[in-house]
Amino acid sequence: MKKGLFAGLGCLGIAVIGILAIVIIGGVLAYNFNNKAVVLQEDAKTAWSNVESAYQRRSDLIGNLVKTVQGAADFERNTLKEVIEARAKATAVNIDPSNITPDQMAQFQQAQGGLTSALSRLLVTVERYPDLKANQNFLNLQTQLEGTENRINVERNRYNEQVGVYNKHLKVLPNSLFAGMLGFNEMTRFKAEEGTEKAPDIDFNFE
Repeated sequence: MKKGLFAGLGCLGIAVIGILAIVIIGGVLAYNFNNKAVVLQEDAKTAWSNVESAYQRRSDLIGNLVKTVQGAADFERNTLKEVIEARAKATAVNIDPSNITPDQMAQFQQAQGGLTSALSRLLVTVERYPDLKANQNFLNLQTQLEGTENRINVERNRYNEQVGVYNKHLKVLPNSLFAGMLGFNEMTRFKAEEGTEKAPDIDFNFE
């Protein structure tokens, strides 16, 4: 009788130890997952901040460009109005990359694309104003804008790379078991029509 009791207690003890071991291992895995996920998410957020910074620089340069163009006599007011309105729409769209939906990202890109189109039309119109084309301030702003467009492309690609690393971390086992439980969701990438490897087609060169 005693042997049976001891045997039963021994099995129970083994079961308890086994459960504790599983809980401890699960806790360690969850802890390690959480820490790495936080770091990767913060890296992606930093990359997004760099994207926003590049877009903000472009917006500031376009604002200065508009002021320069406004000084030209009889310049097409409708063209200027389009740029001013597109710039206002682009700067009004603010998003949190860690809590963004594909629709919100599409809205952000559409607003920025609208500003790119308006800027392109403005630069084409400048062709008809020789004095403006020769304005040194205008030429300097053009050069800075060209560099900023390239910087935007670089920063967007870096953001996508960081998001890719973060999303992969969430998807692999056993991480995928903890992601939803700990409140980590996939982040949204930029999705350009022909990929993010190509900068917007804006002609800054005047012949």
